[in-house]
Amino acid sequence: MKYGFLTLLCFAVLASVTAFAQGYAAPEIRQAEQYLSSLKTVKARFVQKSNGMQATGTFYLNRPGKLRFEYDPPIQDFVVADGAFIYFYDSELEQQTNAPIGQTLADFILRDNIKLGGDVKVEGVSHSPNMIHIKVTQKNDPQAGAITLGFSKEPYQLKQWTVADSQGMQTEIELFDIKTNMALASSLFRYIAPKPKGFNN
Repeated sequence: MKYGFLTLLCFAVLASVTAFAQGYAAPEIRQAEQYLSSLKTVKARFVQKSNGMQATGTFYLNRPGKLRFEYDPPIQDFVVADGAFIYFYDSELEQQTNAPIGQTLADFILRDNIKLGGDVKVEGVSHSPNMIHIKVTQKNDPQAGAITLGFSKEPYQLKQWTVADSQGMQTEIELFDIKTNMALASSLFRYIAPKPKGFNN
C-alpha cells in the first residue's frame, strides 16, 4: 500500500465535503456545512485502514490555506499546504511533488469563505444510533467512486470517512482525540525536506 497516495485521497475527502450540498437541502447537510465553516484550527489523531493494512498519524488544519497529514514512524510520507502550494512527500522515492492550492480539491476546505458549489452530488443521508453518514459522488462520473462521511451526533464532529474507488477498494479514516481552535506552530505548515536516507549529519 502506498501511504502517500492514500493520504492524498483522505485529504480530497475533507476538501469535497464543503461542496456536497449542491441541490440537497437536508438539515444534515446544512449542519455539516455550518460545522466545517466554523473550524479554524484542528489537531486530531487518525487511524487509516485499507486493504487489510493499518497506519496511524496526526492531522493538522489551519484555515485559511494550511494543513498537514503526517504519519507515525516508520512511515515518512506527508502532505503539507503552506497557504500557496501543497507538497506531497514520497519517502520511497525521496522526492516531493507540489501544486498550487487553487488547482487542487483542497481549495474548498482551505479558502477563507467556504461556499457551496462544485461537481459532487449527495447520494444519501443515513443515521445510526450515534452517527450521521453522508454519501457523495462526482456528479458527472458517479461510477468513479464514492465518499461516505461520518459525523458523530454528540458532540457533533467529523469523525470518519471512507473512500471507495471505481474498483471497490476502500480506504477508511477515523479521527480521534480531536482538538479545535488552538494555536498551532507555523513550522507545521512549511515544507521542510527530510534528510536523505543514510545521512547522519
